[in-house]
Amino acid sequence: MNELNELRADAPLPDADRLAPQRALLSEEFRSRPDGRRPAFARPRPTGRRMFLVAAGAVTALAVTGGAVVLLSDEAPGTSASTGSSGRHLLSAEASADTLELAAATVEKLGATEPGPKQWVYEKSTALGQQEPQTSESWTRWDGTGWARLPGIPPSGRIDHFDRNKLQVTYGPNMEAKWKKEGYDDRSQRQFYRFLATLPSDPDRMMRRIREEHAIGDIKGETPAQRDWREIDVLYRSVLIPPKVQAGMFRALAKIPGARVEKGIKDPVGRPAIGVTVTYAKPAASGAQGKQEIFFDPVTYAFMGEAADLPSMKAPEGTPVSSPGPHDWSHAIVSVRNAWGVVDKPGERP
Repeated sequence: MNELNELRADAPLPDADRLAPQRALLSEEFRSRPDGRRPAFARPRPTGRRMFLVAAGAVTALAVTGGAVVLLSDEAPGTSASTGSSGRHLLSAEASADTLELAAATVEKLGATEPGPKQWVYEKSTALGQQEPQTSESWTRWDGTGWARLPGIPPSGRIDHFDRNKLQVTYGPNMEAKWKKEGYDDRSQRQFYRFLATLPSDPDRMMRRIREEHAIGDIKGETPAQRDWREIDVLYRSVLIPPKVQAGMFRALAKIPGARVEKGIKDPVGRPAIGVTVTYAKPAASGAQGKQEIFFDPVTYAFMGEAADLPSMKAPEGTPVSSPGPHDWSHAIVSVRNAWGVVDKPGERP
């Protein structure tokens, strides 16, 4: 330990913000091991040789805790190296909270630059479930005055010569002032982003503001937890979300009773993912029933998609929440985000 300390004696100690993600990951590692085992720390060999720790590529952090040197792998959460086991599995409530805190600590460090008014937000998405997969691309101008889509949607009237594979671009007046003055729920991408940017970072206060102003509609009999899940689910459909709000949403998910993290999974188009899930054994006030899941990238924690079981196709009573086999996506409503970004003109891709 003395020799290790001398290697970088002039280096400043890491602050709490820098250590928070590693601490959360380490706590998750301890809790997610099914047999309660702890990582074995390397013990110094009784030789006179000088030993060096080489931390390159596979190691992202070296944390000194209680006199023990702990090496943390940079492999994606959900892999065997970070969980101690392989395959699909549902984390405990405590381990789920640790994972969501790690996600929050990761995304809140991201930089954020608001697009210019004439730039366009691009999104490629796929819908699947009760039908053949349908992929579409859309472009929305930041100030809300332009829209474009592929494949195109035929207009009303004659469509003899309509080419659905030709980019449709539509422009209209700026409605931001009218929407704001008349209190409409409609918002441009810019207005919605700026509303999110005003939210407090504390998850409880943030969700209270969202419930007051997001206006997705009240449902009689809906519990606060069900409302929060529905709000967050809708918010993730926004392509651009300020980093501090993304972090707050992860922390808010951790507070929803019954919300759990599922690891070792793939999203509906086969990409490695982690899921945050709730399961309604009985119909919620919104009509949702069964498993509701939001998918995230296991490294960046970027939103990847969502799935909701259809009430009429719910699993029989007593079926375990985390089944060993893959999800039957034909019994769910599924939306996947394939790609996204900010571009300078419609038809351009990031």
